[in-house]
Amino acid sequence: MSRPIELAVKLGWYMIKNRYLMGRTKFPLVTMLEPLEACNLACEGCGRIREYESVIDRLMTVDQCLNAVNESDAPIVSIAGGEPTMHPNIDEIVAKIIDQKRFVYMCTNALLMERVMKKIPPSKYFCFVVHMDGMEEAHDISVYRKGVWKIAIRAMKVAMENGYRVTSNTTIFNGVDENDMIEMFKMLTNMGVEGCMVSPGYQFDSVPNQDLFISRKKARNVFTRILDPKHRIRFYNNPLYLDFLRGEKEYNCTAWSNPTYTVSGWREPCYLLGDRHTENFNELMSDDLWNKFGPGKDPRCANCLMHCGFESASIYDAINSPVSAAKMAIGGAITNSGVGAG
Repeated sequence: MSRPIELAVKLGWYMIKNRYLMGRTKFPLVTMLEPLEACNLACEGCGRIREYESVIDRLMTVDQCLNAVNESDAPIVSIAGGEPTMHPNIDEIVAKIIDQKRFVYMCTNALLMERVMKKIPPSKYFCFVVHMDGMEEAHDISVYRKGVWKIAIRAMKVAMENGYRVTSNTTIFNGVDENDMIEMFKMLTNMGVEGCMVSPGYQFDSVPNQDLFISRKKARNVFTRILDPKHRIRFYNNPLYLDFLRGEKEYNCTAWSNPTYTVSGWREPCYLLGDRHTENFNELMSDDLWNKFGPGKDPRCANCLMHCGFESASIYDAINSPVSAAKMAIGGAITNSGVGAG
């Protein structure tokens, strides 16, 4: 399946309705849902399995998932974790969200993806997002298990052959082999994925190897080379966010647009920083809260270029600027909804 036109139409109307008809200055675009934090891998750069170690066995109920989705009320839901395919009720969770005509992106390492296909049918409202960290050797080193790359590639091919929507998601770390990444992105483009999501890794305090994370300046040099149009790679991210990654545009963080509900509640302030958890969703939209965070406000935000904070900012820019809107349209806004999935 290709990316459905309904996605861009639904997101566009949702933004116009909230911004101009309802006068809201802060509202979510994507609900980040983590129905479990357990995973069947232990990737070096992952903060979740370390940060949530004390509740690693906890599972959300289907009702808890739906309540969070309805409270946020965003048109897009990104299901992550942890590894969501391990949740025993993942098929019911996905089905009930799709019943509401929300678009679901399920992030996965693909180890259980073919098994899940037997329970979740293809739909224009559902997309697998497969995490890929390079070609075979680099990817398997990153996830600490040999053979994972081959399983992921096979699962993506099987999914597309059976009518599923499939994208990839790649995190760029310090010391990345740029040629290896470019080769992988070209391969995925030729395989026929809807697009390749890309973002630099966030510097989670809970990850022991802090040298793994890339600085903002270095990241922009790397992205300038990887995102060169001459490579003819089909990236999923919208063109304004790609300009931001290259250092050609600047945005203020709008991470409030991606509220994250975990097994411990709403993560505050954002997907990346978990200073506390709350059951009060409205706290996440507070001006008082967001006056404290972002580059130049909190040192933990200094090197952040993540799509959960800045890709949404580029979309808000597009609805306020005719020039930005035109670039989105020319660059593929109809097919590039421009919202990363975690």
